[in-house]
Amino acid sequence: MRLNKADLEFKREYNLSKKPLQMDLLIIEKRKNVQIQNEIGRIFRRHNVIEYKSPDDGMTIDDFFKTLGYAYLYKGLGEKVDQIPLEELTISLFRAIVPKQLFNKLAGYGYAIEMQVLGIYYVQGLAIPAQIIVTSELESQNHESLKVLSKSAEKEDIQKFTEMAKNFKEPGDKEKADAVLQVSVVANKEKYDEVRRSTGMCEALRELMKDEIEEELKKNRDQAIKEGRAEGENLAKKEMAYELYHAEGFTIERIAKLVKMDQKIVEEWLLQK
Repeated sequence: MRLNKADLEFKREYNLSKKPLQMDLLIIEKRKNVQIQNEIGRIFRRHNVIEYKSPDDGMTIDDFFKTLGYAYLYKGLGEKVDQIPLEELTISLFRAIVPKQLFNKLAGYGYAIEMQVLGIYYVQGLAIPAQIIVTSELESQNHESLKVLSKSAEKEDIQKFTEMAKNFKEPGDKEKADAVLQVSVVANKEKYDEVRRSTGMCEALRELMKDEIEEELKKNRDQAIKEGRAEGENLAKKEMAYELYHAEGFTIERIAKLVKMDQKIVEEWLLQK
C-alpha cells in the first residue's frame, strides 16, 4: 500500500470504545439435542445471544449489527480455538413494536425478512441465524410475560400473567416475575389502576407482590410512628407555651425560642386557648 499511503489513514490499536468493552447482553446456553417448545426458542442452538429493548428504546440497523458483532466476539472469546462453533450461535432481538426502518435497511442490504409466526421474524442470509421478535404482535398464549412488558399491555394479558405468576413456587421464577411486573406497572400505570379495582385480579396482584406490599406497609408504619412521636412533641411544646404565656416576663418571641417553634405557630396556639 506504499503507493497510496497518502490516501490511507492508519489507526494503530484503535479502541472500539472509551470504556472497557462489556457485552450488556443475555446469553442463553441450550443443552444439545433439546427442542425448545416455545416458538421463540425454535431457532435456538447451543449458544444464543439475546438483546431486549425496553418500551422506550428504538432498534436501529446499528443496534442489529452491534448484537451480531457481539455474537462473533463471544465466539472468538472461547478458551480454545473454535470452542464455540459458528453453527452453534444465534441472535434474538426483542422490541415492543415493528422496527420498520430496520427492516427496510436490512432489505436494502439484501437480507430477506420472513415472518415465521405472528410477531417472530427471521433474517435470512446471515452466517448466524437471527430473529427479531415484536412483542406487541405475539399471541398471548406462551408469551404472557413479554406481552405485559409493552406500553400498551392489554388488561386480559395482565390478568393472565398475574394468575400464572402467583402460582410460581421456585424462588427464581418468582423473582423474575416480580422484575417483569415492576417494569410492566411503570409502563402501564393506568391499566394496573383498573386491575386494582377488580377484586379477583387485585387479589392475584397482592399475592404476587406480597413482599413489596409488606415492605411498603412497614415503611408506612414507621412513618406513622415518627409522625405520632412528632405530634406528641408538638403537644408538649404547646402546653409549655401556655404555661410560659401565663407566667410573668415571657414575650411570645421568647416563648417561641424556648419551645423551638415558629413565632406564628405559637401565636396560633395561644389564640386557640
